[in-house]
Amino acid sequence: MRNLLRTKAARIGLAAALTATGLTMTAASAGAQSSQPTYLNQHARTDARVADLLKRMTLEEKVGQMTQIAVARLRGDCEWTNGDWRADCLKAVFDDAKTGSILSGGGMTPPSNTPKAWAEMVNYVQKYAIEHSRLRIPIIYGVDAVHGHNNVSGATIFPHQIGLGSSWDDALVRDVGAATSKVVKATGPTWNFAPVSDLARDARWGRYYEAFSEDPVLAGSLAGSTVKGMEATGQVASTVKHFGGYSEPFNGHDRTNTDVSMRYLQDTLLPPYKAQVDAGADTLMANSGAVNGIPAHASKYLLTDVVRKQWGFKGVVITDWRDVKALEESYHIAGDYKHAIAASVNAGVDMAMEPYSAKEFTDGLLAAVREGLVPRKRIDEATSRILRLKFERGLFERPYVDAAKADGIVLNSDTALARKAAAESLVLLRNQGGALPLAAGKKIVVTGESADSLPNQMGGWTIGWQGMADGDKVPGQTVLAGLRAGAPSGTTVEHATTKDDAVDKTEDADAAVVVVGEKPGAEGTNDKEVPAFTAEQQDLVAALKATGKPVIAVLITGRPLVLGKVNDADAVLAAWLPGSEGGNAVADAVYGKTNPTGVLPVSWPKSVGDMPMYYQQLPGTNAGESSGYDPQYAFGHGLSYTGFAVQGLTLGSASTSRNGMVKVSVRVANTGARDGDMIVPVYAAQPVSRVLVPPKRLAGYARVPLKAGEAKTVTLSVPLSRLALTAGDVNGAGDRTVLPGAYKILAGDKAADLTVR
Repeated sequence: MRNLLRTKAARIGLAAALTATGLTMTAASAGAQSSQPTYLNQHARTDARVADLLKRMTLEEKVGQMTQIAVARLRGDCEWTNGDWRADCLKAVFDDAKTGSILSGGGMTPPSNTPKAWAEMVNYVQKYAIEHSRLRIPIIYGVDAVHGHNNVSGATIFPHQIGLGSSWDDALVRDVGAATSKVVKATGPTWNFAPVSDLARDARWGRYYEAFSEDPVLAGSLAGSTVKGMEATGQVASTVKHFGGYSEPFNGHDRTNTDVSMRYLQDTLLPPYKAQVDAGADTLMANSGAVNGIPAHASKYLLTDVVRKQWGFKGVVITDWRDVKALEESYHIAGDYKHAIAASVNAGVDMAMEPYSAKEFTDGLLAAVREGLVPRKRIDEATSRILRLKFERGLFERPYVDAAKADGIVLNSDTALARKAAAESLVLLRNQGGALPLAAGKKIVVTGESADSLPNQMGGWTIGWQGMADGDKVPGQTVLAGLRAGAPSGTTVEHATTKDDAVDKTEDADAAVVVVGEKPGAEGTNDKEVPAFTAEQQDLVAALKATGKPVIAVLITGRPLVLGKVNDADAVLAAWLPGSEGGNAVADAVYGKTNPTGVLPVSWPKSVGDMPMYYQQLPGTNAGESSGYDPQYAFGHGLSYTGFAVQGLTLGSASTSRNGMVKVSVRVANTGARDGDMIVPVYAAQPVSRVLVPPKRLAGYARVPLKAGEAKTVTLSVPLSRLALTAGDVNGAGDRTVLPGAYKILAGDKAADLTVR
């Protein structure tokens, strides 16, 4: 019956009743079938549907499509409290402002935070929007599902991106993207504000954990693979964010000015975003901050010249949270809201995320158009892109989801994938005397403030914006629970909650596992001027070391905190923010059931003064201590329970054109007694260059499974375009190109010569 109703809905442009949600919709006639509007014909070309609908719309309806508002403004007190739907607020948003998009920001859940309740919430909003739209235009609903469907109680939480970056595994992140898209769609939203392709280079920055890597090639490749997973079914749109240069604010604080050279912007900060565009991302979110004194969401250079003209992006550009208003109130580039709106829209913004007042935005944009500040052609252009996004998501034919199925799809889903992701995220930084893995039959003391804390393990953007609050529930095992559940026969696990108790118990134990890290947070409140382990955490490790027993430090962090005495532990295992299955993954590694073979996607600094830190620092003439690249643990570092070696390196050709590809074959071997995955970075070095270049740059990589004693040859096709740089003088006025000349291709301790013509 439901399929029959949907067939009818497709024919007349309306959705059928969904009995599972109790929704009903009147099948108002759109005219005789023979005169059905083109935009309601699901078999017509999308371009034709967009054009047909656009010509039927009033200016007010078009401007409404360019607005996105928070769902919190529709219920309760119509501000930020959950509660019943409010007819007056629904009317203001949809009947009056004709709003085209809704979002649930962090923590904006239905009163009963279940997958089914989410689906019912989105369906309700969608139903009201369609029934109160003259042309029956559906909304598109957005959500920040940045490590799984992290706003939904009961959803499986994946590691944050900084952990996934340690896997160097494109297939894994593609699967995580697909799994996330599946559960997001089951609850109603069709727009995910993820993944992030900002670079992680300054650990003071509070959103560090949302990035994959400090390296543009690794970050771009993983972000692009995530896009492919998220968009594989075509049901949920992904987002390029936060374009561009958001992650490197001058003073380390979120949403402050990024002051960089044009060369650094073009050659380092922008390429990862392009990788997402090339992967097929349908939307792009503009940076909230400023770049070189110009707010990115008011930069025609970034949003039109680069994104549209250079990269050929066809999708929707949206601002971040209330950013157009910030042009007036914070940046003061406009004297009033109307002129701020004009600046942003003319620069290339298609939709404004204005969560507080849709009507204020639409009124301002209408005034800007009528006064000639914004051309009507620009409104048509933006609206067309938004309509295309909706048509391509199938929202005109299938605006609702079956709420009765949501719990079954979301709850307890993809736990095996989450466990694999958490396992591949682990990086064994230190393992003195083979402290890990722990043999069976040992007595272990587990301590530290993150040993039994799911909120710390999940990090920010989990149920709430800043992380889990008291009473929030997510599935998962803490490290303590994982060590207990996975303990081999004869192994005993004791928990100590104070330093003195931990020391006393360790005196009579075989080893101590101390789980240290940081509390959850997001954005500006999570900025840290001193990103280091606290004195109390360092003293705990020191006290346990003084017992003479092996000490294993497990790090639950969203960034590489300066280690201090924590680095004196016999073994140091970086678990990052590993999500629901983090406790099980850590236990598997500690007991030797799995082999930690992740490697750092970022550099781990020795001191706070080293930040920003990244391996691509340019050469200089200062010979002082730490004046060059001098990390505690370098980019690409990671130990294993087995040994790996690069045995040979050959190139398909010793010479190639600057626009070509080079085939790099690397002979790799597992020299130890355990199976494991070897991560093989391939770098390029340029011995002589008229523009300064780093000593080496990542050109490609592979993750190679190897059995104990096995050797393989892996071949990578490396596009030389990854080595492009901006030529010219200090003004960066030259073309971005691959400079001809001599290069070296590097893998492990092997090198091969390459000439670029």
